[in-house]
Amino acid sequence: MPKIANIEGTPNPNALKFILKEPLTWGIAHSYDSAEQAKDDPLAAELFEIDHVTNVFYVDRWITVTQDGSANWADLSREVADPIRAAPAAATQSADIIATASTAISGLCSKDQLRLDRINVLLDEEIRPYLQGDGGDLHVVDLKDNVLSVHYQGACGTCPSSISGTLRGIENLLKSIETDIEVVAV
Repeated sequence: MPKIANIEGTPNPNALKFILKEPLTWGIAHSYDSAEQAKDDPLAAELFEIDHVTNVFYVDRWITVTQDGSANWADLSREVADPIRAAPAAATQSADIIATASTAISGLCSKDQLRLDRINVLLDEEIRPYLQGDGGDLHVVDLKDNVLSVHYQGACGTCPSSISGTLRGIENLLKSIETDIEVVAV
């Protein structure tokens, strides 16, 4: 049962990041935008039962909960803390979850897979640590020709600066290795 070490605000005023003393996962991100998506994840499903919760994103030692903007965070944070504390730590989770996780995009030719690998290295080094520091992340959804489709997760998913400044910053950085790349959020 993870204990909460700290609670941090994010650039998205509707999201809080809970820093945990024990990991919830072994590097596998879980991102849900609805109770329907979260129905097979006991922690996320329980969080969506709480009024005003609109998004749940967690990986390793932190979880970001986003609300609809109409709740008081002082009250809501106490309410969401209980299921977080009751969740099983990664050490007790099934290894089957890890075995089924995949970061590859199916159907890519070997040339495009190499391109995607280079892009992911740059994202891992230069972008994801900052997004994760703010309670979010991004997941590469597709690479087709010169268009990279990404999906923002956690606090980044509903943050206005994700779609404007952050997305353009990512595209500009990736142009250092792929001059014709276009990055779109989906």
